[in-house]
This record gives sequence, C-alpha cells and structure tokens, in this order.
Amino acid sequence: RDFCLSRGLGDVYKRQEYGVSFVEFSSSSKMRSFASRMFSTPAASTDSNIFQKWVGVRRGIVEAVGKTPLLRLKYFSEQTGCTVLAKAEFMQPTGSVKDRAALAIIEEAENAGLLKPGGTVVEGTAGNTGIGMASICKAKGYSLIIYMPNNQSQEKIDLLKNLGAEVVTVPVAPFTDPSNYNHQARRRAESMPNAIWGNQFDNLANRLVHVKTTGPEIWEQTGGKLDAWTCASGTGGTYAGVAEFLKSKNPSIKSILADPPGSCLYSYFKTGNLERTGTGSITEGIGQGRVTENLKGAPVDDVIFIPDEKTIAMVFDLLHLEGIFVGASSALNIVAAVEVGKMLGPGHTIATILCDGAQRYQSRLFSKKWLESKGLLEHVPSKYHSSLMA
Repeated sequence: RDFCLSRGLGDVYKRQEYGVSFVEFSSSSKMRSFASRMFSTPAASTDSNIFQKWVGVRRGIVEAVGKTPLLRLKYFSEQTGCTVLAKAEFMQPTGSVKDRAALAIIEEAENAGLLKPGGTVVEGTAGNTGIGMASICKAKGYSLIIYMPNNQSQEKIDLLKNLGAEVVTVPVAPFTDPSNYNHQARRRAESMPNAIWGNQFDNLANRLVHVKTTGPEIWEQTGGKLDAWTCASGTGGTYAGVAEFLKSKNPSIKSILADPPGSCLYSYFKTGNLERTGTGSITEGIGQGRVTENLKGAPVDDVIFIPDEKTIAMVFDLLHLEGIFVGASSALNIVAAVEVGKMLGPGHTIATILCDGAQRYQSRLFSKKWLESKGLLEHVPSKYHSSLMA
C-alpha cells in the first residue's frame, strides 16, 4: 500500500527515495521480478495506468489530497508501553489536514451546481482551510476571499496572499456577534454572483470527507487493530468523521476528545454546559465556544483538557526526540495520545493527527521573547533552548 504504517519519518523518506509504493509489501519473488521489469523496460513507462498504480502519479494537486502516512512515534510508544500512532497530515499538498475539507467543500458546491467556472469561494478560516482552498481554487480556476481573525500568525496571512487570496483580517468576536469573521464571510458571499460561502464549521461535507477517507485510511493502516482515537476539535470535522467511521467498524474503540484552554468543549462534554475552561491558548484553529453541526452527535467517550504548558513542551519534544517539526495543535494531540495511553495502560494502540507543520508558527513558537510573554519559556526544557530565536 502506498500509505502503510511507517516506523517514523525514516521509513517515509526511504519509500520516497525509491519513489515506489510497493516497497513495504512486494515480498514475493514474482512481484519483485515484475517490478524490476516494469521499471527497466522503456515501453512500460508509456502505460499511464501502470505508471500511476505503481509510482503513485496524481493528476495535479487535487488528486494528491489524502493517503498520508501513519507514523509510529518511537519515544512516546516506549514511554507509555502503547503503540502511539500519528497521521502525518502535515504531508498533505499544502501542509495540513484541512486540505481534505477544503477539497470536499469545493467539490460538493460544484456537484450541486452552486459553483460554476470562474466563480468565487468565500470562507472564514483561521488559516489552514483557506490555504488548502487557495491552492485548490488556483488549480480549478476560482477566486478566493478569506476572512480571518486578526490574532492568527503572520506566516499564514502572508502565505494566503502569496497564493493569490484576498485576505480580510477582522477583530476577534464570538460567533454570536454579527461581526464574527464567519458571518462577515457569509454576507460577502451572499452579495456576489457565482460565489459560495464554504461554511466549514457547519458544512457537513467537512465531516463526511473524514468518514470517507481519513477514518478508512487509519483503519486500513492499522489493520483494524486500534483501541483509541483522540484529537482536538476546531470545526469538528476531523474528530467527528474519524470517530464515526472507526466506531462503525468497531464500537469498542474509544473516541476521546482533547480540548485546549479557552474552549467550552471540555465543560460541555463533562457537565453539559458551554463554559470556558481557562482564558485562552497558544494553539490556533482548535477549541470552540459552541457545538458545531460537524461535531453534533459525534461519539465522545471522554474528554481531556490539555494545558498550554504541556503543549509547548511537546512541540520541542516532538522535534528533538522524533525529528517531527509540527505546530501546537499537533503537539496537543500527541499530549492527548500519551494521556490516553496512560489511561488505558500498556499494550494498547492509540491514533491521532499531526495537523500541520511548525513553519506557519515559527515566529511565535520558537521565539524566546514571545514564549516569555506567554509565561511558557520555563516549560521549554533548557536543553532545547538552542532551537529558540531571540
């Protein structure tokens, strides 16, 4: 399989070096002989079907979305006595799990006849969905307008502009406020011809794409040998879609929601009340003040609260112990997976998501001055301070 379980990044790079998808399972001499003939025979390269099947050629960025590796995290697996697995969504075409939702939302609108050639997509996003939409819109010939809160990283804003999107940053406001960035995006779309509002938080195409792709990928990559699934929720699409699929395959798989400071979901699933736990978080794009349509009805066996102190330490642990350079939401998910491993005990298998890379947050997460301003520098082990900028 071209997206089988990998023993960390080393395995992924090894497969990419050879450029073939069958190195993990073509153990028979007959298969090796066929592969050798196929790649050594010039005529074979003219057969596009064989070429796509074995080398993994995709027709542009749209077909490249999905089928990311599932990484076994060696250090944290040994620490917990469990198998801690992380879906490497930072290896998506534009670098985040949101590529899946971005493509699904656009294609749903196309199929419904709501988005026609030359049209415009308008979306409210903290960044990653917009980045995915920007590349897909370019590939499909659409314009893109993004509304986002003005507290997001400059890297994401700059990247959206580089990709050709019109970016409108607006003051942070709760969803109940008409000036919330999502409501402004909706009104802009409604005022334009041949335009759609993506509505990623409540558009069920978001959740459904994870039921159809991410969940089945994890199930296949683990051979169905999985005890728990955990991650945080922003729109709710990833958590809910994967949980829904995995539960349909094996109801005994635990689905455990992780929640950052400032979000209401921990309180909601513990007490039934939408009350914030903590005052805010360094994470971006996760945590929520309401139950979105994508999250409604999702299986939640338990919920765990992850403080920023643990998240920032994990950002550096992942880099220095596993060689994985990811953002704070990804780090929070790994903290959650470790916590779940401790709850379940040795011998269990837990899966989660590495949402995106740290490049989009580098000026913050790796800035000594910024970490000090958040009271988090002391939670970065001193042995890792060489990774920090002034």
